Amino acid sequence: MKLEGLIHRVEGYLPGAEVALLRNAYAFSAERHLNQKRASGEPYVSHPLAVAGLVADLRLDIPSIATALLHDTVEDTLTTLGHIEKEFGSEVAGLVDGVTKIGRINFTSREEHQAENFRKMILAMSRDIRIILIKLADRTHNMRTLDGLAVGRQEKVAQETLDIYAPLAHRLGISWMKIEMEDHALRTLHPEIYHQLKRMVAKKKGERERYIRTVQAALKKKVDESGIEAEVAGRPKHFYSIYEKMRKQNLLYEQVFDLVAFRIVVYSFRECYETLGVIHANWTPVPGRFKDYIALPKANGYQSLHTTVVGPDGQRIEIQIRTRDMHRIAEDGVAAHWQYKTGQGSEIADVQRFAWLRQMVEWQNQVRDPHDFLHGLKENLFGEEVWVFTPKGELLHFPQGSSIIDFAYRIHSEVGHHCTGARIGGRLVPLRHSLQNGDTVEIITTRRQAPSRDWLKFVVTPRAKERIRIWLRTQQSARSEEVGRTLLERDLARHGLDFAKLESDGTLARVAAELGATDVTSLIAEIGYGRRMAGEVLARLAVVPEVPAESAASRLQQLLGMVGRRATADGVRVSGLSDVLVRFARCCDPLPGEDVVGFVSRGRGVTVHGMDCARGLEADPLRRVDCVWDGGAETARPVRLEVLVANEQGQLAAISRVLAQAGIDIRKAEARTVADDKALFTFEILVHHIDELRRVRRNLTKLKSVVRVDRLKVRDRPG
Repeated sequence: MKLEGLIHRVEGYLPGAEVALLRNAYAFSAERHLNQKRASGEPYVSHPLAVAGLVADLRLDIPSIATALLHDTVEDTLTTLGHIEKEFGSEVAGLVDGVTKIGRINFTSREEHQAENFRKMILAMSRDIRIILIKLADRTHNMRTLDGLAVGRQEKVAQETLDIYAPLAHRLGISWMKIEMEDHALRTLHPEIYHQLKRMVAKKKGERERYIRTVQAALKKKVDESGIEAEVAGRPKHFYSIYEKMRKQNLLYEQVFDLVAFRIVVYSFRECYETLGVIHANWTPVPGRFKDYIALPKANGYQSLHTTVVGPDGQRIEIQIRTRDMHRIAEDGVAAHWQYKTGQGSEIADVQRFAWLRQMVEWQNQVRDPHDFLHGLKENLFGEEVWVFTPKGELLHFPQGSSIIDFAYRIHSEVGHHCTGARIGGRLVPLRHSLQNGDTVEIITTRRQAPSRDWLKFVVTPRAKERIRIWLRTQQSARSEEVGRTLLERDLARHGLDFAKLESDGTLARVAAELGATDVTSLIAEIGYGRRMAGEVLARLAVVPEVPAESAASRLQQLLGMVGRRATADGVRVSGLSDVLVRFARCCDPLPGEDVVGFVSRGRGVTVHGMDCARGLEADPLRRVDCVWDGGAETARPVRLEVLVANEQGQLAAISRVLAQAGIDIRKAEARTVADDKALFTFEILVHHIDELRRVRRNLTKLKSVVRVDRLKVRDRPG
């Protein structure tokens, strides 16, 4: 790509455009990148010029192309955004700023850093879609020029592309970018498979081209005879799609028959269906392989009729039928919809086509936990979809595997909270029912219903998960406030102090501030959770000295009564003692590193719960005792993990390999198939610390076939 070639390309679709801005941007970029080289040894300015060419291929406006020329100046030179704004105006400076922030994403960094950078990307997309389109062009050119990098760096960039950028291009509907990035990623990550496929495809190239010409001519003849003017084209499937089909269906290359797809482009909406009738009248359709994406468009705006028929020589051929406008959208996606006005940023021509973008913004606002956010992004944004109807006929898209609860929370949070089931086609279905394409869902609610922690095991969408968690936290918070007030009122009363009076005269507010609590309510909740003792409040009121540890231990011994004591190897200290009989609650099964609290059971020692355990909060607060993990303990504790995966060969081996690489011992493993062609593995593993478990879960979710990883309570450990 040369500058004059770029300008000629732009003038082809933007006659009279202000190309002087592009000349200035190129000169500025060339001067700032002077003496800089790419890893391949080429002058660095060749990269922004190539990216600008790709942006022009998307037929974007002059500010977008200028941004492509300038996109690395702030990140890789001493240029500031102030310099950009002074030379090129606020619109270009804003775009460069957005692309620069996205460019700084480091997918190998800490999870929190990844999550925050993804949040920035989503907000940038919602603010101006041109930002992510420029970034996709940047990534496409980087994938074309990977060879100059070290092998390890090549693999990291390719995996980033396959995990995030290619699916994002798909979600935005830019099919040619998605295809190119996937093929480059396959060549980098699995070179032996890529080159083997390339050899096999090349070996049959002549035969395939003859077949394409034969089918193309037959299709054209039948469509012309019906009086429909159409363009018919045939193309081989790209390498990555062949690889995915072979992998998912466990096929050999010779067993993949539909290696060629045909596209028929007509002028009108009506002619799409007329052409479909012509095709089915002349060739036998394959049952279950017809999809109407015109009446029911994909979430990215894609529209087309898809059918598979038995063509010449008995081979199955896939045919797509669409109008010219539909074809433009199928190739360029969101770029074909976005309208630009000089100096006014961008706006959506048809907002409903990109409702998913609003959902993404909503997700990033609601889901604060980094692990949940990243997992939800991978699982829900880039996964397969199902579409269902409300009773009023409104069409809604959901990630595959979504449940009735997911649907209910999409309608409204209160509908989700009180959902007890649903009717689909007049048939009652339970909360766990997975939504299927074409379902019309009528939610059934009752005021007595409330969310359960078990719901988190089968809901899929981030909105539903976060709403359930918020409700559970709210209930736990209310319970902790009740418990905390009871404990504090009891201890104050022992010293003749009235809780209500101390609250009304501001004394408790002063104590809360001195102890670092936000307010009196927060202080009471902390006491209820066990994170703070009522004695700390009494000490601040100067009515009683802080209780010595020896005295506390003595009172604990009295409370424990005749419990037999032993030296514990469980790694928990109870109020400073190390020889108390300790049991771990099976309802939450806490691990070292998690906040814990103990409850005394006469004759049975101390039962240790996680600090936020709902059953622990419901226990008698008068029997609560402080517990901490013994920092020197190295005892491994059993944990049960439930892993839902696509039902493919080799999944157990892949999961076991991840666990082995993490140094995790497997005590027990179970497997069974479930609905929707999924497999469910249940593992009991030995873990030393909560951080170790988090790392394992994080690594498991990186496996492409893994749908979710849940922690279960250990049921079969001796009490």
